[in-house]
Amino acid sequence: MNKTCDVIIIGAGPAGLAAAIEAKKNGAKNVLIIERNDEPGGILLQCIHNGFGSVLFKKDLPGPAYASNFIEEAKQLGIEMLFDTMVLDITPGRKIYATNSREGFLEFDAGSIVLAMGCRERTRGQIRIPGTRPAGVFTAGMVQRLVNIDGLMPGNNFVILGSGDIGMIMARRLTLEGAKVIKVVELMPYLTGLRRNYVQCLQDFNIPLNLSTTIKRIIGKDRVEAVETIRVDEYLNPITGTEEMIKCDSVLLSVGLIPENELSKKAGVLLDPLTGGPIVDENMATSVEGIYSAGNVVTIYDLVDYVSKAGFIAGRNAAMYAAGQSRPVKYMEVKPGEGVRTVIPQKITIEDETIRQAHGEDSPLSAEILFELRVTKEFPARISVDIMAGDTALFSHKEKYARPAEMITMKVDRDALTAKLPKDAKELVVKISKA
Repeated sequence: MNKTCDVIIIGAGPAGLAAAIEAKKNGAKNVLIIERNDEPGGILLQCIHNGFGSVLFKKDLPGPAYASNFIEEAKQLGIEMLFDTMVLDITPGRKIYATNSREGFLEFDAGSIVLAMGCRERTRGQIRIPGTRPAGVFTAGMVQRLVNIDGLMPGNNFVILGSGDIGMIMARRLTLEGAKVIKVVELMPYLTGLRRNYVQCLQDFNIPLNLSTTIKRIIGKDRVEAVETIRVDEYLNPITGTEEMIKCDSVLLSVGLIPENELSKKAGVLLDPLTGGPIVDENMATSVEGIYSAGNVVTIYDLVDYVSKAGFIAGRNAAMYAAGQSRPVKYMEVKPGEGVRTVIPQKITIEDETIRQAHGEDSPLSAEILFELRVTKEFPARISVDIMAGDTALFSHKEKYARPAEMITMKVDRDALTAKLPKDAKELVVKISKA
């Protein structure tokens, strides 16, 4: 099978659905979503808890309800979706090779591509927990699927490693289903998930949380019998003499997510070692012309609403590119400075004479640039987020506090930013300072 499409999106999760909808609304006639699962919605379908939609819909929705808004709109717009299909390769020339059990080997040519493959969980092997290898060690997402989709209880007495959002949410879910969550231990000295989940899922159910603590080893032959925990110092080194033995039959790992970028690498897309995702500009364009990226494949978001917003940006610009509305660009790099761990986008387009000559008054550049960043540590008091060009402050944004688990999102007026830009500026730096 050979097929040509204006825009092809890889992944039917919240980013992919949003990208497809926006591409269709912006003139792309042939929009195709390729999804390896058998239905659209992505991870949202197993997230039956509420907490979705506060930004886009001003509602507190469960995951499936949030997803259904986009699924129904995509169907109404006539967006084609190809399920149970695995993408094998993407070339820099925007050729896609895929396979499924119905048509066999498939080839596609795309005017533009949006990468929206999402992310995957870190496993025990990736964080190297010592001990035996018994049954009863699960990732948080796997337990979520077993309980919420398959109706299975994988254990009775749990110790949870990591204070990620899915882990804390599953601590509550398991408790409601009759299991005992003995405690949650977290290697870092701060929460790695949202504070609201700590309050609603741990505090409200009297589930203890030990920070600066990790699992030293897992014990058990056929099934988990116990874990040994140990406290760590400020440098994350184990503190001898702080070991604690906890009897349990299950260990749940909520130890971080990894952007799913094997296909991005095959396409020649440059990745950011800090985020693990593609380097993108404010249009979600990657380093390969005509290939865009959005959602958790770029960086791990805290709210799905912003995943969808990134999908809107990527889909709109992918449609413009497929229609031939490309433009000459001059980029300036954006780098994390003091107190900032990651920042998206990693580069922005600077309007110069070549762009003005090509487009005149009708500049294709968006009026606003959306910056999203994470901090390196907790800032309990009021802070200022500053975008700097050397010693020149271009933009300042105030926050009451900042936490590593919570993204800071800023809308910046492009004209106001570039008006202050020194002519000799080489890069922009985003930093944190006390307000």
